Amino acid sequence: MPIEIVCKIKFAEEDAKPKEKEAGDEQSLLGAARGAAAPRDLATFASTSTLHGLGRACGPGPHGLRRTLWALALFTSLTAFLYQAAGLARGYLSWPHLVAMDPAAPAPVAGFPAVTLCNINRFRHSALSDADIFHLANLTGLPPKDRDGHRAAGLRYPEPDMVDILNRTGHQLADMLKSCNFSGHHCSASNFSVVYTRYGKCYTFNADPQSSLPSRAGGMGSGLEIMLDIQQEEYLPIWRETNETSFEAGIRVQIHSQEEPPYIHQLGFGVSPGFQTFVSCQEQRLTYLPQPWGNCRAESGLREPELQGYSAYSVSACRLRCEKEAVLQRCHCRMVHMPGNETICPPNIYIECADHTLGLCCLLPFLPLRHPPLHLSVSPLPNNLGSPPLSLFLGLFPGG
Repeated sequence: MPIEIVCKIKFAEEDAKPKEKEAGDEQSLLGAARGAAAPRDLATFASTSTLHGLGRACGPGPHGLRRTLWALALFTSLTAFLYQAAGLARGYLSWPHLVAMDPAAPAPVAGFPAVTLCNINRFRHSALSDADIFHLANLTGLPPKDRDGHRAAGLRYPEPDMVDILNRTGHQLADMLKSCNFSGHHCSASNFSVVYTRYGKCYTFNADPQSSLPSRAGGMGSGLEIMLDIQQEEYLPIWRETNETSFEAGIRVQIHSQEEPPYIHQLGFGVSPGFQTFVSCQEQRLTYLPQPWGNCRAESGLREPELQGYSAYSVSACRLRCEKEAVLQRCHCRMVHMPGNETICPPNIYIECADHTLGLCCLLPFLPLRHPPLHLSVSPLPNNLGSPPLSLFLGLFPGG
């Protein structure tokens, strides 16, 4: 016969209370343990860290001279590390580069450079009128006279036009050019373009970059051969020395690229009359890294002119632009050879202000002290620069 046994156990409320109290005491002990361990977190981390010296400088233990020395050594090492890391970061952010020169094979058909010619004498004596002599007295040193040969007194002439004076009284290439030959083909004065420089009216052969003449071979017979008459009988007589007085006779020549304006008074060379002069040149084109690797001027991505008045940026164009800004700022006009549409300086301003301002360009470091209102800019190098090294050979002209 099956037997069913039922057991019932009942806890008193007094027995549950001690258990709750024990659980609360355990939580309080854990919280107190955590609070007591919080101040020792840095010391615990330092003692367990693999960073050398950190445990000895910040680990548990008494503070003394040994710990101070370890802390000083750790701080010095950390400072040296940060200094070296900052130097490496600065070097990386400065875009370092190495200079490498790779000779490139010459192109099968190279473009012939532009050749600018200037007669050293700016004004032809026979082309000067009485008004020209009167207005150009400070430039030429010639005393103004009337048509009867007497010294001018109270004469009144119309206002001078420097462009007209230079164009009319300058040496005409059609009169100077006696023979012209390029690569076996005849050339004439119509193949030259008029350009104004510090020497007045000059002429440039092969000036158009859109229709540059090719040079298929080197040596004599493959380049430009010209014979010029400098018209020395037209040179101005020397009455007194001025900035424009020339004690020389001959032709000033500059060989340059079509994109670069002539800066012939500084970059040209002289050719003496009575001699046959051979000039050989070989173009050297240097490509500099633009910003941020260097301070050179990069080409515009849209091929837009970066200097007003010039189709391409070059050092010569930048110099002329800077000189024009200086003269315009100081004299309120520009010289004939300078770009722009501003008013042309009259002859008296040429000698009184413009030439004096251009002479100050050589004193650039002293300009802020001596001439505070005059400011000139600095010409950065273009990242693509070509320069023709020249070799000159002189030979006595037959019968010269």
